[in-house]
Amino acid sequence: MPTYLYECENCGRFEEFQNINDDALEECPECSGEVKRIIGSPGIIFKGSNFYVNQDKKDSTKAKENKSEKVS
Repeated sequence: MPTYLYECENCGRFEEFQNINDDALEECPECSGEVKRIIGSPGIIFKGSNFYVNQDKKDSTKAKENKSEKVS
């Protein structure tokens, strides 16, 4: 189950552990004030080869040069 970030007008920000199918909270569990769910950006992890485009271009250019030298 994910943890959602909410912001209360009175209390400030808090996290709530909820089922993904649950409705968003409408009132603060502490003070019963109005809350809004905060949508944050996801953490991104880049993995695998071919991620570093600049490095691959340099390597592929060198490989092409080596192939052309061998063919000649």
